[in-house]
Amino acid sequence: MPSETNITLELNHIQAGALRPRPKTYSGAYFLLRIDDRQAGREFIRRLIPALASAADPDRQAWLAASLSFQGLKALGVPQASLDSFPSEFQQGMAGRAADIGDTGENAPDQWEQPLGSPDVHIVLAAVAPDAAQFEAIVARAHDTFSDLSGVSLIWRQDVATLPTERDPFGFKDGIGQPAIEGSGLPTTNPHEAPLKAGEFILGYQDETGDLLPGPQPEVLGRNGTYMVFRKLHTRVAAFRQYMRERATSPADEERIAAKIVGRWPSGAPLALDSGQDDTELGADPHRNNAFLYGDDPRGLKCPLGSHVRRVHPRDSVIVGEVRLHRMLRRGTSYGPPLPQ
Repeated sequence: MPSETNITLELNHIQAGALRPRPKTYSGAYFLLRIDDRQAGREFIRRLIPALASAADPDRQAWLAASLSFQGLKALGVPQASLDSFPSEFQQGMAGRAADIGDTGENAPDQWEQPLGSPDVHIVLAAVAPDAAQFEAIVARAHDTFSDLSGVSLIWRQDVATLPTERDPFGFKDGIGQPAIEGSGLPTTNPHEAPLKAGEFILGYQDETGDLLPGPQPEVLGRNGTYMVFRKLHTRVAAFRQYMRERATSPADEERIAAKIVGRWPSGAPLALDSGQDDTELGADPHRNNAFLYGDDPRGLKCPLGSHVRRVHPRDSVIVGEVRLHRMLRRGTSYGPPLPQ
C-alpha cells in the first residue's frame, strides 16, 4: 500500500487529545464547566490555552485537552454569523438529535445522568497521565485556570482509569484498530491499508474525496480543530455474561461466542487471523494484531459479518458505501470498579 505522503499538519495547533493515544495505563478525568459570565469565560480561555498540550510531541503522555459545545460558544459571545456557520448537527447537540440517533426509551435524554445533554455543558476538559503524580499535577493546572473565576463553574467530574486487567469492562483488550492519519507522525498498524487523509478528522485539510470539509467562519475558528462526541455509557456486563452462559456448553464456549460477537479474542487477537483459540502473543503484538483484511473471508465464517469490529470498520469487505469515509477515532475508557467474575 502507499506510504504516508508528505502532507504537513500544523501539529502545534492541533490538540494532543485529537490525535495522540492515551498511555497504555493511565489515570484520567473529564470535567464539565458552565460559563455564567462572558468576560470570565474569555479570561478562562486565555488562561487555558497555554495549559493545553499540542500534538507536536508524540512522546508526551500527560496532557490536558479542551472542547467547546455550541452553547459554550454562545456563552463566550461568538458572533451569530459564525455560530450559524457550524453544521446543524453541532448546533442541535446530542440531546436535540436523540430521536435521529436512536436515543429513545430508556436511552432518551430525560434518562441521562445530569447535567449530560443539558444546555449547561459549555466546556469539556479532559486530563490524562500515566501515573498518579503527573495526573494530580495536570488536574491542579486545570483547576488553576478557573478556580478564582466566579463566572465559570465546575458542574460535573468523572474520573476514569485503566482497569487492573488493562481490558474493557467486558474483558476485551480495547483501542486496537484506530485509523492511521496522514501527517500525524504516528505509524500505521495495518500495512495493508493506506493512512486516511487528515481532513477525515481535522478541519482545514483535504479528506478522502479530495475536498475540504466546509468549516465554521471565519476559517481560523475551525482550522486544526475537530468535532468530538462525548458519551457516558452504562455497560451491562452482567447481562452480557449471562447471555453467553445461557448459550454455551462450557466456559471455553462462552469465550468463543463472545469473541464471535466482538470479532476478537479477549487478548485482542483478531478472528481474521484465527487459529481456533485465543493467541495472547498475537493480541499483545501491535505490529500484528491489526494487520489484516477480510478478503479471504467474504462470508464471515472466521469473523462474522455482524461482529463489532467488522461493522465498525469493514476494511476490504464488499459493502454498499465507502469504507474510508466517516471513520472515527474512538477513545473508550472505564469508570467505576470492575464487576467481579
